[in-house]
Amino acid sequence: MTHRDRILAALGHQVPDRVAFDLGSTIATTMTAQAHARLAAHLGLPAEPPPVTVARRSSTVIPHEAILRRFDVDARPLLLGGPDACPDRDISEDAFQDEWCVTWTRAKGGHFINTGGPFYRLDEPSLQDLEKFPWPDPQDAGRYRGLRERARTLHEETDYAVILSLPVGPVHQCQFVRGYGAWLEDLLLRPTFAEGLLARIAEIWVNIAHRALEEAGDFVDVVMYGDDIAIQKTTLFRPDLYRRLIKPQHGKMAEAVRQYGKPILYHSCGAVYTFVPDLIELGITALNPVQVSAAGMDPQRLKREFGRDLTFWGAIDTHRVLPTGTPEEVRQEVRRRIDEFGAGGGYVLCAVHNIQPEVPPENVVAMYDAAREYRG
Repeated sequence: MTHRDRILAALGHQVPDRVAFDLGSTIATTMTAQAHARLAAHLGLPAEPPPVTVARRSSTVIPHEAILRRFDVDARPLLLGGPDACPDRDISEDAFQDEWCVTWTRAKGGHFINTGGPFYRLDEPSLQDLEKFPWPDPQDAGRYRGLRERARTLHEETDYAVILSLPVGPVHQCQFVRGYGAWLEDLLLRPTFAEGLLARIAEIWVNIAHRALEEAGDFVDVVMYGDDIAIQKTTLFRPDLYRRLIKPQHGKMAEAVRQYGKPILYHSCGAVYTFVPDLIELGITALNPVQVSAAGMDPQRLKREFGRDLTFWGAIDTHRVLPTGTPEEVRQEVRRRIDEFGAGGGYVLCAVHNIQPEVPPENVVAMYDAAREYRG
């Protein structure tokens, strides 16, 4: 099978010649710059040129092609560009402001976190505040410059599956522009404002999705986006609140992608078990990262209850096994997840979220070598 065949087989619940796997093809299945540097050194590969940055705030990069070929990875990323009109504005070495007027700050050597935004510190935000804000332009040419050409080259000159990553969804972006705690309070105390903010952000997202797929959809195999709706031990919202306020916006997003006939890879960390039927109802094709360490995320139950309708993408534990396990424990984890999720097809293997600096490179090698070799 070709690399693209394996990914499409997994999405079609067919059994490939070996399990399909991913590294670096989306914003949530890649690795940090530090982890990449350690892995390149371990493999004896040159550190230069610097890898392409995926997301500044999470310090993530696209692995060098030599690494992807070493592991025989089945997919490649297609990323949007930054806006021309409002690029990131540096405040200091450890702080910047993005096009949403969100300030990102990091502790030395760590990740960035949102520390300010346009709707922070508003005691009683209103729809008038939304009217006054200069929203990002979804048609900004910088987002799409060269997108079709890059997609065409990947699709026609390689046999890899091409995965288009779209921006994060409105749950994330509401938290960024308003503040995590304040926006969660808004959902209960100020639902008119919360719903208005969700709708504004979802509308921008839908317009970006349409433009990106009009530009490059002919050469895209999978569309990926993320919007976290759960945490380690439970869902982020009560199910009735999610279904009343947030699911309608998620529905508009999924419908925008489905109009182009593309399978959807949806990312949400945490204990999403309760919401999986909702995601299937929305037309989601594959779920990432399948956080097996979270509450209710038992692999056998997930496969038994949802495996006919959903492809699982991820599942190699980053809570304990990858950062602290031995290479043999990693190999055992890989074999176990292939047996659990791969039976009858419907599985793409990768780490649960981006590989962090503390993951030993030996464990990254063990994961992909075991995945390539194991047949179940």
